[in-house]
Amino acid sequence: MIKIDSKEKCCGCWACVQRCPKHCITMVEDDEGFLYPKVDSSLCIDCCLCEKVCPVINQGEPRMPEGVYAAKNLNEEVRMASSSGGIFTLLAEEIIAKGGVVFGARFNEEWDVIHDYAETIEGLSAFRGSKYVQSRVGKCYSQVEEFLKKDREVLFSGTPCQIAGLKRFLRKEYDNLLMVDFVCHGVPSPGVWREYLKEETARQCGGKKLRLSHPISNGRDARIESLSFRNKCLGWKKFSFTLTISVSDGHREKKIVLLSEPLNKNIFLRGFLADLYLRPSCHACPAKSLKSGSDITIGDFWGIQNVMPEIDDNKGVSAVMVSTEKGKEIWREITTINYEVTVDDVVASNPALIRSVNLNRYRNKFYGNSMNTIEMRVVSLTSISFSQRCRRLLSTILLRLGLLDRLKGKLKRIS
Repeated sequence: MIKIDSKEKCCGCWACVQRCPKHCITMVEDDEGFLYPKVDSSLCIDCCLCEKVCPVINQGEPRMPEGVYAAKNLNEEVRMASSSGGIFTLLAEEIIAKGGVVFGARFNEEWDVIHDYAETIEGLSAFRGSKYVQSRVGKCYSQVEEFLKKDREVLFSGTPCQIAGLKRFLRKEYDNLLMVDFVCHGVPSPGVWREYLKEETARQCGGKKLRLSHPISNGRDARIESLSFRNKCLGWKKFSFTLTISVSDGHREKKIVLLSEPLNKNIFLRGFLADLYLRPSCHACPAKSLKSGSDITIGDFWGIQNVMPEIDDNKGVSAVMVSTEKGKEIWREITTINYEVTVDDVVASNPALIRSVNLNRYRNKFYGNSMNTIEMRVVSLTSISFSQRCRRLLSTILLRLGLLDRLKGKLKRIS
């Protein structure tokens, strides 16, 4: 049976939960806000299927993509509503046009991130855009299997570890399944996300209680109307976190509060980018270097201004890596603005494609100081000295120019 002796050995993919024939595994939230499998040993029959489908225990081999592209969606409206170049929407629309089903991550009524499926073009909008929170997969792998056995075309999109989990869960190849993952930095804690939303809403709305899906009795509350992690109002490279809240005064009148903060100012994004509350497995990711087994990998083409400055309009360009024949087939079917590049062009400013992020030395301090607010903890642990700011700025510039790895290599040879 599955035993989690070290939390970095569980990526929270839900494969074991869904494959267990006795349904004796449940996902339980820990004190960091992440879900982990818990086995009812009295029901377990020691079939070991949970271990056989685990993508951490059974890791794939590193791969090289067969085609690498810088690409954009021709529809400007879709591209502006997407995190980068809007390529996911094109792939998803192609599957829907064939009578298929698309799985992706969306917000639910409580603004938690969950995996779900859509069968219409209109339903795809909920999956569009980044969600910097680990999603709950729930029963989606089982639903994918049901659709596949009914000969429906299926696109499943998710993090590399979720794709690896699905591949292990299915235990066989399906010609009617397209698996799409993305360049993943790491997944933040759903528990921290919920806490942040409550704090931010109270701060923006004078301490009013946050109403999620159910109104409170006296009507004096605040309700989130819309939310985006990657609004492009300041451009693609300096994306903003935006939050629209309606505030009730206890009568019929409502006030709209809009929060819009660039990535370096927003508290939740600051903590995420500082790796303060990523899932432990993200620091030893089992699916880097395309080990997930996906057909296509997409992501932001950071550094495109150094590779092809003529196509950089600061509205978003996708990096697209096609790894299988199935991926190449659908790539030929969709219409994009695209240019062939190399995998090194992508990795130069997207090291997360091949490397796990380092563990932040203050991570335990963040979780150990839970009496303070999220804002107080993030500010205290991400404030840096002038010299540190200079070094970080220089590293960022070198990374975006694609020079950081070269410089490190030269220094290593000298030493």
